[in-house]
Amino acid sequence: MDCAFSSSPSPRKREQRAQGYEEPAVLAAKTSFMVNEVEELYELYKKLSFSIFKDDLIHKEEFRLALFRTSKGVNLFADRVFDLFDLKCNGVIEFGEFVRSLSIFHPKAPESEKTAFAFKLYDLRGTGYIEKQELREMVVVLLDEFDLCLSDSAVEEIVDNTFSQNPENYKN
Repeated sequence: MDCAFSSSPSPRKREQRAQGYEEPAVLAAKTSFMVNEVEELYELYKKLSFSIFKDDLIHKEEFRLALFRTSKGVNLFADRVFDLFDLKCNGVIEFGEFVRSLSIFHPKAPESEKTAFAFKLYDLRGTGYIEKQELREMVVVLLDEFDLCLSDSAVEEIVDNTFSQNPENYKN
């Protein structure tokens, strides 16, 4: 039986909300954000999710556009971050995923969550280890993103020095 005084949003309000929308109070309780910050993130989310496709979802091209001002081409770094934000692994970022993922970067987020995110970012193959080849790929992509060119031997030296500092955290 329908109640005349329902607390659920009217159909008109529901249409205006993004897919995967979650109430700001719920997201604030599950993240490092305050309710007003979640509300502000919703405004940003709406802009991003309508930048190319008008469907209230952030697609990989929209994500690249927001990060690098271009939606074209493949970018390993942007694609990795996108994949980590896409918690449902369905090829798009819904609002709840967006807020939960951004929470990792909040100053009040636990250091352990930030470390885990950074580790996943570089563990390209999901093996539980960061392998030299994975680190090399990321270093090359990041250098290229900033139009920096280093010789192969300089890149190898960066990778080797990184691995020699904490060898127990990596796998050859």
